[in-house]
Amino acid sequence: MYVLDHPWLLMLLPVPFLVWWLLPPYREQTPAVRIPFFEDITKAAGIGPTEGSVVPRADLLQKIIAPICWLLVLTALARPQFVEPPIEKTEPQRDLMLALDLSQSMDTRDFSDPQGKLEARVAAVKTVVAEFVDRRPHDRLGLIAFGDAPYPLVPFTMDHATVRTMLTGALPGMAGPRTALGDAIGLSIKLFQESQAPDKVLLVLTDGNDTASKMPPDKAAEIASQNHIRIHTIGIGDPNAEGEEKLDTAALQKVASATGGRYFFGQDQQALADIYALLDSITPANQKTLSWRPRIELFHYPLGAAVLLVLGYHCLMWLLSIRAAHRRESEADA
Repeated sequence: MYVLDHPWLLMLLPVPFLVWWLLPPYREQTPAVRIPFFEDITKAAGIGPTEGSVVPRADLLQKIIAPICWLLVLTALARPQFVEPPIEKTEPQRDLMLALDLSQSMDTRDFSDPQGKLEARVAAVKTVVAEFVDRRPHDRLGLIAFGDAPYPLVPFTMDHATVRTMLTGALPGMAGPRTALGDAIGLSIKLFQESQAPDKVLLVLTDGNDTASKMPPDKAAEIASQNHIRIHTIGIGDPNAEGEEKLDTAALQKVASATGGRYFFGQDQQALADIYALLDSITPANQKTLSWRPRIELFHYPLGAAVLLVLGYHCLMWLLSIRAAHRRESEADA
């Protein structure tokens, strides 16, 4: 639609009329002497008489053009604009990092699918996490794999197809046979440093005991809490196992509680899917819709029309004066 950015300027429309009505015309009086032999004096002095002050009268064309130009100038000053339909932009308000344990123990085939068949832990994790990613279209997602050390697979991005592609290509043991949970949390904190999102969530999934970290998980969780990062931990290993394959439930619970998150235990694919469905409900999609309406300036159209009217009038007067001069010359020759 068309709007005026400063419509109050149109209130100045009657100003020229008020000036003409309230202010008297300029007059100047000078002393003079009337003599009956004025023509004799001018002839003796060798000069010809000239007219005194002449006040030109406005013609009809001037009376029409002047108010039109004043209206056009005021319209230009009022800044006419064309406001286009609003453009909406959805801005994510949450950054969500997925940290997956890809140690060698993730190849253990002890996870039951919905049909009761046993499958490798990593296969169940890929299926469930991929479904979770599909349900987060408005969150920026990142992906970390950790084993002997953590490795960033995908930085924070809205390109969820890339996240799913990297998740599909993840293999057990690709990050080493051991588990570095504390270092994975530390790497996530570093990746969150550039995040401007008000909500920062880290989902950690592991099936073993931390045996390779340089930074203890509880210390890393403390730093994450100071950086306003909430950590949810998911254990899928065997708490009754021995050595590195034993799931350290107490450590995962401590990490989650230190940051205001929750700890979950998934014993099969269905339980894992239920956990991610619950996480999806306690971390609902968080987004902000920004609306902006483009404005196209149109002031140059009325301003240009006023200039063209003035120029056209003066050109017309110039042509008429030339024509009148030629006519006088023709009459003088005749």
